[in-house]
Amino acid sequence: MTVDLTPDKPALRSWLPGFVALAAIWGSSFLFIKVGVAELHPLHLTLYRVGAGALTLLVVLALLRDRLPRDPRVWGHLWVIAAFGVAVPFSLFGYGEQRIESLLAGIWNATTPLVVLPMAVLVFRTERLTVRKAVGLALGFAGVLVVLGVWQGVGGAHLVGQLMCFAAAACYGLAIPYQKKFVAGSELSGLSLSTAQLVLATAQLAIVAPLVAGAPPVPTSLSPSVVASVLVLGAIGTGLAFVINLRNIRIVGATTAAMVTYLIPVFAIVIGALVLDERLTWHQPVGALIVLLGVAVSQGLIGRRRAGTARPSDPVRAGTTPAGVPSAVSAEWR
Repeated sequence: MTVDLTPDKPALRSWLPGFVALAAIWGSSFLFIKVGVAELHPLHLTLYRVGAGALTLLVVLALLRDRLPRDPRVWGHLWVIAAFGVAVPFSLFGYGEQRIESLLAGIWNATTPLVVLPMAVLVFRTERLTVRKAVGLALGFAGVLVVLGVWQGVGGAHLVGQLMCFAAAACYGLAIPYQKKFVAGSELSGLSLSTAQLVLATAQLAIVAPLVAGAPPVPTSLSPSVVASVLVLGAIGTGLAFVINLRNIRIVGATTAAMVTYLIPVFAIVIGALVLDERLTWHQPVGALIVLLGVAVSQGLIGRRRAGTARPSDPVRAGTTPAGVPSAVSAEWR
């Protein structure tokens, strides 16, 4: 277990640029997904981006002279995490963004911690439900209803797309506490675990994608914008972002680094509006703020008394999994 201790209040300039860059990279992932699914089946998009991410991390792994896991039991657990933390949610965001705006998908990604908490409490028993967490959970799901605009009546493809994105967040909600229970105690580095996840997810998608969507198209048949989107999603949104996130964790600790979750929807909304000319109705950003308030309350960022001693970092809290990032990034997402 790592302790969330940091050097004597590191200077903002040592970590803030990387913190903001990470939020921008992960927030822009929803834009690149939107561009990618314009020509690619969601499963093919996910296969290409995960494959690119796996290659990127394999190169980083070799440069740092790290190694992949060797224990078969670890590989077995990582197979489950690769499915529910990478392959399935990445694909669901792709399916969802065929029906809804990229900025709305970014909002739904922010609901991940709300799903993590009940799974951790009820299924994996890695957390205890306190009054504070229950209040935060209730606030968060009230925000979900506001985002949906349930008083207006909902239905059609737009609702289906939103539910797919929420299901993607729910997959992260399963993968993160599963990882905490079965993998977090491993002595392997977060880089090693994340690389193995992406390798396994690539293998899973290489089997499933052709069966469901047919043979993947040859990259040369795609437009330059789609090819660029796939490369950015894989190499930068997964590979480079992972390295930046680990650096942030080392400098300021897991808890502070995980607060990038609160900036990701902001970048997703701004980028979607500026680049794709997308628009939100009033209740969607209001609902997003309520969701983020609920997350902050449930994680103790609001109403928590400051303690004089450091406390252990929480792998679940640190394990935020934005839409382009393997859930093992919390293996200090992460």
